[in-house]
Amino acid sequence: MVFRGFILIILATGVFASAVGVVAAKHEARQAFIAHQSELSERDALNLEWTQLQIEQSTWATQGRIERQALEELGMIKPEPDRIVVIGGRTWER
Repeated sequence: MVFRGFILIILATGVFASAVGVVAAKHEARQAFIAHQSELSERDALNLEWTQLQIEQSTWATQGRIERQALEELGMIKPEPDRIVVIGGRTWER
């Protein structure tokens, strides 16, 4: 009888330890899922920011904007064709 009681206590302890292990594993899985979702949200936000920065860069680098700023802010003008001197056989004219 004492042996059966001892076995029962060992089995109950094993079941309890197993239940605690399951709860701990579920908790860790939930924490990992939350962290994963947070990282995915951050990735999406960074991708959006990257796309916006690429659009902004392409806007700032358009030929028309560069020409307008050269004319308005720097007072530059496009030279007449007879004033263009080609050195080394290359021309930057488009």
